Amino acid sequence: MTRDDASDLLAFLAVARERSFTRAAAKLGMTQSGLSQIIRNLEERLGVRLLNRTTRSVTPTQAGERLFQSIGPKFVEMDADLAALSELREKPAGTVRLTATEYAASAILLPALHNILPQYPDIHVEIIVDYGLTNIVAQQVDAGIRPGELVAKDMIAVRVSPDLRMAVVGSPSYFAGRKRPKKPQDLTHHNCLNLRLPTHGGSLYAWEFEKDGRELNVRVEGQLVFNSAGLLLDAALKGVGLAYLTEGHVRPYVAEGRLVRVLADWCPPFSGYHLYYPSRRQPSPAFTLLVEALRYRSM
Repeated sequence: MTRDDASDLLAFLAVARERSFTRAAAKLGMTQSGLSQIIRNLEERLGVRLLNRTTRSVTPTQAGERLFQSIGPKFVEMDADLAALSELREKPAGTVRLTATEYAASAILLPALHNILPQYPDIHVEIIVDYGLTNIVAQQVDAGIRPGELVAKDMIAVRVSPDLRMAVVGSPSYFAGRKRPKKPQDLTHHNCLNLRLPTHGGSLYAWEFEKDGRELNVRVEGQLVFNSAGLLLDAALKGVGLAYLTEGHVRPYVAEGRLVRVLADWCPPFSGYHLYYPSRRQPSPAFTLLVEALRYRSM
């Protein structure tokens, strides 16, 4: 069947359904004379008369009724299939791969996903916990979440959290019989829990402090080294030593009295988490939906 045949058959179906050239022409967006010519051409090609025409009515002939009953349901079915395909195109679907630090995944990604995933069952998200500055292009990752100051300038960056602060914490049992540090230099007398990060060439992460314009990076010492913020937190809660973690990570435990915060005046705010991705990336509907769900809007 050629494209012209399909177009002519649609015109015939419209006339047969409406029983009127005038109404059918209006629905098809064409002139009545143009529609009449289409039907005449179709009848000539088929070699049969399809419609009985009078000044008052239009009715299918026996051949026309047979054609109407035969092809009408098929075109209706095709319309339904096309509508379903259109719905799939417009409905967010597919897999989105994201890399994030452990805290960002827990505090930022999971709450947003909890809200949107039940509404969009065709969206799947893979979260890769990584403290390094992942090459999201090379690793075929859609986007990453890192503090804004670490995001490369050639990336599109969308803020997904307020500004952050770090916190030095220890359990009440750890501080029992120990003096609490008043300045960063006092940490030399404490058992500090270290973190080893790939972003620092595999070296231990220096605790960063600032007060009155004075910046200090302190290489602390202690008996334990981790590569996971979650384990740092667990060790601090068990009274093993002092931990240096994101304020939001420890806030509930400080409020409950399970952790004690020290050196708060040496921990100023810094740039919050940003979701970043290459500027040349063509966002999918699923990715766009996720970005909007994560976007931080300050009041």
